[in-house]
Amino acid sequence: MADPLIRTSDEIEYEAVDAADGLEKGVLIADEHGAPNFAIRRFVLEAGAEVPEHTNAVEHEQYVLDGEYTVGIDNEEYEVEAGDSLLIPAGTVHWYRNEGDEDGAFLCAVPNGDDEIELVE
Repeated sequence: MADPLIRTSDEIEYEAVDAADGLEKGVLIADEHGAPNFAIRRFVLEAGAEVPEHTNAVEHEQYVLDGEYTVGIDNEEYEVEAGDSLLIPAGTVHWYRNEGDEDGAFLCAVPNGDDEIELVE
């Protein structure tokens, strides 16, 4: 059984995501913090940034916190903004593009374990 945990915002370290310029990830809660099943991460998509087409081996549930940006899922494009939620099933090709003047930010929940990005060639 997991113990309760509070992590303050100043404990979260953000790192650049190798697959894209202008995308940073902070791990809020994950298995290394004692979470038994899921990880929650916060991503920042800088103004003008793009994340290329890729897949992940696990599903992603996302909640848009800030900004407006475009998400491509399979062959469809969606304009998302703060308050919107997304489900990206495991193995689904997806990408992001922020053409706005403000950074976008979103929460992303995934099952614990490997979540490597596989770029689509």
